[in-house]
Amino acid sequence: MACPHLDSISLSPPTPAQSVYREDCTQCFDSIDDPEGLDVCLQCFNGGCPGLRAHSQLHHVIRSHPLALNIRRTRKQVIKDEPPAKMTKLAITAETEADRYDITTAVKCHECSTELDKSSAKLAPIINGILKANTFSRQEEVKAWEQEMTTCEHILMLQQQESRKIQSGDLGYCSKCDLKENLWLCLECGNLGCGRAQFGGVGGNSHGLAHATESKHAVAVKLGSITPEGTADVYCYQCDDERVDSELGAHLAHWGIMLADRVKTEKSLTEMQIEQNLRWEFSMTTDDGKELQPLFGPSLTGLKNLGNSCYLASILQCLFDLPAFQQRYNIPEVDLPNVSDPAQDLETQLRKMADGLLSGRYAKPDPDVISSEGSPHVAYQKGLAPSMLKHLIGRGHAEFSTMRQQDSFELLQHLIKLITRSKHSAPLSDPTQTFRFVMEQRLQCLSCKKVRYTQTEQDNIFIDVPLEKLPAVEGQGETYKPVTLKQCLDNFTAREVVELTCAGCGSKDGFTKRSLFKTFPATLVVNARKMTIENWVPRKVDVPVIVGDEPFVLDEYFSAGHQPSEELLPEEEVAAAPAFVANEVALDGLMAMGFPKNRCEKALYATGNSDANTAMEWLFGHMEDPDIDEPLVISPAGTKGNSAADPEKIDMLGAMGFAAPQARKALKETSGDVERAVEWLFSHPDDQGDFGEDSSETTEKKETPAAGTANLPAQFQLQSIVCHKGTSIHAGHYVAFIRKIIDTQVPKWVLFNDEKVVEASDVEEMKKTAYVYFFNRVV
Repeated sequence: MACPHLDSISLSPPTPAQSVYREDCTQCFDSIDDPEGLDVCLQCFNGGCPGLRAHSQLHHVIRSHPLALNIRRTRKQVIKDEPPAKMTKLAITAETEADRYDITTAVKCHECSTELDKSSAKLAPIINGILKANTFSRQEEVKAWEQEMTTCEHILMLQQQESRKIQSGDLGYCSKCDLKENLWLCLECGNLGCGRAQFGGVGGNSHGLAHATESKHAVAVKLGSITPEGTADVYCYQCDDERVDSELGAHLAHWGIMLADRVKTEKSLTEMQIEQNLRWEFSMTTDDGKELQPLFGPSLTGLKNLGNSCYLASILQCLFDLPAFQQRYNIPEVDLPNVSDPAQDLETQLRKMADGLLSGRYAKPDPDVISSEGSPHVAYQKGLAPSMLKHLIGRGHAEFSTMRQQDSFELLQHLIKLITRSKHSAPLSDPTQTFRFVMEQRLQCLSCKKVRYTQTEQDNIFIDVPLEKLPAVEGQGETYKPVTLKQCLDNFTAREVVELTCAGCGSKDGFTKRSLFKTFPATLVVNARKMTIENWVPRKVDVPVIVGDEPFVLDEYFSAGHQPSEELLPEEEVAAAPAFVANEVALDGLMAMGFPKNRCEKALYATGNSDANTAMEWLFGHMEDPDIDEPLVISPAGTKGNSAADPEKIDMLGAMGFAAPQARKALKETSGDVERAVEWLFSHPDDQGDFGEDSSETTEKKETPAAGTANLPAQFQLQSIVCHKGTSIHAGHYVAFIRKIIDTQVPKWVLFNDEKVVEASDVEEMKKTAYVYFFNRVV
């Protein structure tokens, strides 16, 4: 019996703008490499596993999409006879997917439980489109790289010569040779020239470059990369860089090439660059050249590097090692919510990540290269590709949506805010609550001795690591004197004198200030600041911070609070305040670091005027702002309401995941500036927002658990660290070290270097490069 659904459902191949999930399931990491393969929905191109978890069938039930293409990929065996050299250079070969894999496909109908003829006129173009389309992860990588591109003066001032129709497709060929692929059209005169030879075996004799050099014509477009949507490889030979042409359609039409008629036939430069980047291999050997022993099993699963994503992988490994995250997200399959688009749902992707990292199903040697007998080659894991989660974390964020290296600690802060804002239906609790605690600040007037106590809730602390250079040694770079964690904590909680006017006695002698813990968290996150400022640019230095593996007590840093013998300062009257007054203590602290006053005031204003550390984070991310040194200008209060109530701006923030009341409140607090409103929202995750006068919703704040506990003793032990090598937190490489119980009851340090998971060899040396610490409270 024929399937009635094939005739009744309208089908069309995926467009370049559509996401095609043909690598792994959107709800787990089962993939096309598994024996059952992967089902790709023929209507929305969702990927679902057909195996035990049956997410393909679940998608059919939720969306009523019965037709699916099953794709199975099996590796071809590659025999490697020779042992690898200890040090090898990067080798790029023209290897395609067909060289490495055999692909098997079948079309099925979930409703009819039948297999359909995939060669039919209706199905064949759909199947071909799915198999040729960029996968979701590759598409996101291309978008992220391409968004870095801009236009240039040579494109903006382009003057095209007399119009004529250019032969392309099968009729087009290079004006200097017979090549018909990798052709570049000069947008100024219409010359066709072959490009340079490229990665992946793409031929070229550089005749396009030769034409640009001889004629001084700057801008060319790669014919095979043009899509009907108006995207293409555009290159400026004068700038010697890839560019964006906003008038590409008109410039091509001048030469008789219509976008609507184009079909993309070749990989873009960006796609080929990504493929080349992913072929880098990093050595995993000890100092004496021995290969580190790979580990496999539950909680020992690696994460594939998506291209500068080690900052994300290291933080995810540390977070999902914590009991709070395991209990929150590694939950039974039956409790998964019925989500129509799981790839776009943060809760689903966090659960997918927990299952992938903790189950052990995917922690197995990658059989892509099979060693011959006697070969010392070591097989590592393939690693899970966190592309869907990375997309959601970076959505709407200027930095994390790119493919550039980022600061792992900033990523941690951003992820905590995203999770805090997401829904946590009972009995599931917010796992980031385990990080929260209260710091208490004590101010005492040097003259009248009266005191004031203030409390702030935090989820981490910054410790400034003392920088003391050691005498130079010939043949070595600069080195610094080691410091202990206790020295850093002593400095963090030390008394200091601040210049403030006393509200009680009027003295201007100043105050002593000290910050101590009022409560302690279950997991203490510590960011070690090893920074120096050189010519207004922060530079990271490697200062050894000595941290032992044994538990230690923090009771000496606990605040006893207001004592009966202490007299409190009177509460200050609330007066009409100017538009913005910078936090004096924070302002002084930032200026003492060498930042100009205008920059400091802008940073404090943008981050809620809270503290120097938060403002310093903002400064590090806005050093390149063109107006960074201009004075702070705040719109008059009278203009605040109109701009804040702009429905379009509320919708923009809503698209980023913020509720309308939160968006409304943030816009009011920032005079309608959307960019600063986003930063304000991240700085005030617990603020429920402005519900407006005509809203029937309650403005009562949700009850949240207490931040930390005041129980003593407060004993902590180092559980994991994120280490960084490089002179900048936005470059270099991040790895994670985590204490794991593997085959005995004695914990061992495990190194997570992207997809490679090995038993660590020299942990003490790597601790010297630690950047983020996770300390668990122990009984």
